[in-house]
Amino acid sequence: MLLSIVTFALSLFVAMVLHELGHWFAARICNVPVTQVGIGWGPKIAALPVLGVDWQLRLLPLGAFTRMDMVVLQRLSLSRQLFVLGAGVGINLFLGLLAWGTPFGFMNLALAVGNLMPLYQLDGWKGGMVICRRLLGGKNKEAEWAFTICGAVVVVLVITAIFV
Repeated sequence: MLLSIVTFALSLFVAMVLHELGHWFAARICNVPVTQVGIGWGPKIAALPVLGVDWQLRLLPLGAFTRMDMVVLQRLSLSRQLFVLGAGVGINLFLGLLAWGTPFGFMNLALAVGNLMPLYQLDGWKGGMVICRRLLGGKNKEAEWAFTICGAVVVVLVITAIFV
């Protein structure tokens, strides 16, 4: 039992790190400055500056983030923006298929599918916002609220359908 918990936690941690490295690497390819990469949320436990990026470990292992220059990102073509925003999911899908049938493979696939959901601040939501803004010619508060709320409703309906 303890070994299963440790395997699960370690698989989650490594999958999250590799997910954020996917965003970081794609941002570097597209010349989008990255200032911070964090694993976890809440108070900072440790930080290490590497290649001009503040790499952080946070107290609550409930997620991860890559903080980049959004102005530079938004100036890129739609395909390049989606490349940067989707790189983490792409890494997780690749690793999930490569490690199929293992806890690490499962964790990567779960992170990929979870991040594709159009929930606020997940990669699926960010990609949807980029597409929405491109289709509408810029920011539109009403459309963005509608997308955010509808995305949440769709996710709740899908999860309900899975478990009912």
